[in-house]
Amino acid sequence: MGGDLDRAGPAFESRKDELEQGSTDSGVDDVIRIRHAEIFARVRPIGPVPAWPTRDCLPGSGIDITPPRIAAAARYRRAGLATPHYLATAAGSEILAKGGNAVDAIVAANLALGVVSPYLCGAGGDIFSIVWDGELHGYLGAGRAPAASTPEKVLAATTGTHIPRPYRSLDHGRKAPGLGPQSVTVPQAVEGWFTLLERWGTRSFGELATSAIRLARDGFEITPTGREVFAGSELIFGGFPAWRERYGGLGVGDVLRQPGLARLLELLSEEGPDAYYCGPVADAIVETVQTEGGFLTAEDLRGHAGEWCTPLRARYRDIEVAELPPPTQGVTALEILRIIDGFDLAGLDPVTRNHVMIEATKLALLDRDEHVSDPDHMHGTAESLLDAAAVDARRADIDPARASRADPGVTHRGGTAYLCATDGDGLLVSLIQSNFFGFGSGLHVTEWGINLHNRGASFALDPESVNVIAPGKRPMHTLIPAMALRDGEPWLVFGSMGGDAQAQIHPQVLAGRIDDGIEVQAAIHAPRWRVEPDDWSVRIEDRADSALVDGLTELGHTVRRSRPFDSGMGHAHAIEITANGYAVAVDPRSEGASTGL
Repeated sequence: MGGDLDRAGPAFESRKDELEQGSTDSGVDDVIRIRHAEIFARVRPIGPVPAWPTRDCLPGSGIDITPPRIAAAARYRRAGLATPHYLATAAGSEILAKGGNAVDAIVAANLALGVVSPYLCGAGGDIFSIVWDGELHGYLGAGRAPAASTPEKVLAATTGTHIPRPYRSLDHGRKAPGLGPQSVTVPQAVEGWFTLLERWGTRSFGELATSAIRLARDGFEITPTGREVFAGSELIFGGFPAWRERYGGLGVGDVLRQPGLARLLELLSEEGPDAYYCGPVADAIVETVQTEGGFLTAEDLRGHAGEWCTPLRARYRDIEVAELPPPTQGVTALEILRIIDGFDLAGLDPVTRNHVMIEATKLALLDRDEHVSDPDHMHGTAESLLDAAAVDARRADIDPARASRADPGVTHRGGTAYLCATDGDGLLVSLIQSNFFGFGSGLHVTEWGINLHNRGASFALDPESVNVIAPGKRPMHTLIPAMALRDGEPWLVFGSMGGDAQAQIHPQVLAGRIDDGIEVQAAIHAPRWRVEPDDWSVRIEDRADSALVDGLTELGHTVRRSRPFDSGMGHAHAIEITANGYAVAVDPRSEGASTGL
């Protein structure tokens, strides 16, 4: 197949750059292949890029940017904050310096991050958090599918040659489309910000949004890394006129201004979240989606609601790890940890150690695909996957001398932002916020500067799948902020972006810190791998020892090398609670920064 993209709606135009959908219809993750070699000559690798829906095709896949050799966390006595962009960290730092608490600072940073990293998060996405204020609290800001979104209706609306390729259902009609109007669920981020502030905040939304409004209105300078991300995104979203008008053609040193987003944040400061879900913003969102053939209505937005929850907990060595319950994949990270807890990782050779971790990851991802979704639609409980007998059985499935073979799993790639914050009163916040595939669905609400997420791309259309779309249903979410406790007290606030890799990164970072005893920044800095569920291959950073790569290959793993500090391996950040304060670690794969007091 080939040729220009089909056109069926005003938001998507045909493009000169020929994009192809693979014959397997495997998803946005793999369908876009760049046919013009001159694109690579024009867009030179400059810096690390986020985990986009394409595995290998984006510019920058061969970049080698080496962070400092000494990997050590920054130490602060009274407060700490880490984000994946230095301007967002600066916004949160300003709030901490003025006496704001950890929730104030992280909301201010998240608002700024949505301006300076619109390819990661923003007001059109979802939000999840774990907060410690003497006990653990979980918040699930997972948007729901429109009330009209039955599998039959979505399939009918996304099938046929008259439908633009990015809007079509995938995997021969078994999976929801990756982009376009049917991938949009109700965005929960705005409600989430106000909900967190209502419970713990000490500053007004308007005060916390000051830096974000200034950055949106006056603009900020595009860095080499930013330019690389915008250029790569243009290969995916450049066919959407509203997106292209705002973000297309940006170069290093250009100033990006987003007046619509500034107006949105000012309106939210004055009128609160109702302006988004019930007022003029809601009207613009609905019009944008429905113009393209989507089902989202004003009633869907008015009926939005996040949810407080009790985090799941599971032991790993001498700590207890807390993750969010379904619809997130938090249980997947915990299942991996419980399986590998039965191995003496520190006593194993590197090949065997990584092999058993990879095999545990495969098993947990298979369980995720079979069992995890909106808890109102699951056939069992997340806790059953962590039952001792179930974990023992899964551990026994691992052949220490051979890689397993399994049918292809379900792939969930995307772009996400993880942030963490602590303060002098011991308030700790682990927060993750996302548009999913970078800029999300491709639908940009111009008047208000909103990139509508595409979290509905996680839904299946196969009625046999636990994650099949249904009216008002929440999709399985990859977003998993986390904390770890020791002797009942917080020890580590941590998390990462990375889609499927999030549940894989948590165990790798914890194993480095606990089993190897290395410093938390060194654990984040260390070479990483990720298992790709579509074919169960292992992608590993080129910094990894060649003997490890060769050994895994000999065991039957399909191993693919990636660039040394691959953004596709996630942006993991962490704050360790120490005897004298906080040790704050930032992932060198991002352009983030830490701050503190």
